[in-house]
This record gives sequence, C-alpha cells and structure tokens, in this order.
Amino acid sequence: MKEECLICKAQLEYLEVDELMECAICHKKENSKTRCVKGHYVCNDCHTAGLDTIVGLCLKATSKDPVHIIKQMMALPFCHIHGPEHHVMVGAALLTAYKNAGGQIDLQQALSEIMNRGKCVPGGACGFWGACGAGISSGMFISIISKSTPLTKEPFALSHKMTAKSLSEIGNIGGPRCCKRDSYLSILSAIDFVKEHFAVEMEKPIVVCEHSKQNNQCIGNRCPFFKKQ
Repeated sequence: MKEECLICKAQLEYLEVDELMECAICHKKENSKTRCVKGHYVCNDCHTAGLDTIVGLCLKATSKDPVHIIKQMMALPFCHIHGPEHHVMVGAALLTAYKNAGGQIDLQQALSEIMNRGKCVPGGACGFWGACGAGISSGMFISIISKSTPLTKEPFALSHKMTAKSLSEIGNIGGPRCCKRDSYLSILSAIDFVKEHFAVEMEKPIVVCEHSKQNNQCIGNRCPFFKKQ
C-alpha cells in the first residue's frame, strides 16, 4: 500500500454506522465511520495538523492561478494524498488567486474565515454526505467574496450554484474518491464561474496530476488529469 493509515499504512475501511473511536495520536474519543483495518483512527484535527502553514504561503503568493497555488500547498509536509485538509485548501487557493487577479477582499480575514468553515467539513463527506468537501469549499469561497449569509438574496444563490457546479463535475467522473482530482475539478469550475459572475479573470491552466502513483484507488484514464505513463 502507498498511503492509507497515517499510523501503520494499512488499508482504510469505512463503516456503515458511527462507532466510538479513540484517536491514535491525541487519544480524543469521538464517533466516526473511518479507521484502518488494524483498528487505528486519526481524528480530523490530527490529520490536518500543520494546515495553518498555508496562510503564510497564501499571503506571499502573487500568482493568479489557483491550481498553481494549491499545488504548492499539496507539496507541504502536512498534506496527505487524501484528507480533510483539501476542504480548506481549495477555498484558500481560490481566495488568493482571486485577490491577485484584482478581487477586492481582505485576504487575511478571508483566509481565517475559510479555515474556520472548511475545518467543519469532516473527512469522508464525499461518500457519506453526497457532497465532496472540495466542492463545498468552492461554494464557501463564493460565499466569502460575495458576503453571503442565510438572509442575502443573490450571494445566497451564487454560493449554492457554485457548490452545485463543482459537485456536478465531481459526480460526472464518479468514484472512488480522489481529493486531488476533486480539488482540481472544483477549482476549474470556480475559475469559469467567477469570470462569468464577478468579472474577475483568474488564470486557468491545463492540469496534469502528479499524484497518481501515491493513490491506491487512482482511476487512471477515467480521470481528466491522469498523466499517461
């Protein structure tokens, strides 16, 4: 196996119902459906330890390309092939590129907000909620730049449309999950969406995945970003 359990590298298993589990790192006890076949469980907080390092990266970035920015995040030691860190990273990369492309936001405040919101989406949401956290993160991005609340009209609509657009692209490919693939799909969807609705043009690259060898469930040629060997 390449990367599965963060403790022993054994394969993960997903349960049908929650069970009380103890994190193998911090020993916090909580309900979860995810563990490795040897019984190890790692909580979301421990899985995303080091995520706050992306804030400094984003504040220093000058790129208008959110894919380039998230690839820099993916190269940091804290980032795993899969995990809830992507639920923050997608929105953070989009906020940074949007700012650099001329979007009028307080980036530091926006990054703090996406961190707080994205961390609320647990690992496994893609399979258990029917809504991938990477796709939800793109909707959070729109809600932040449009100042959406439950009581707004157009910002409320736009943030939902953004999430729906990303999830539609993710659903069109199908499973099993890949946090890298779903992150790229969500970001590319958001680039087009922002150009249309906010008249801010971020850079849109051709994406080639560099992580297929680390993903035990890589779907190969079914993935639009797969690099043929």
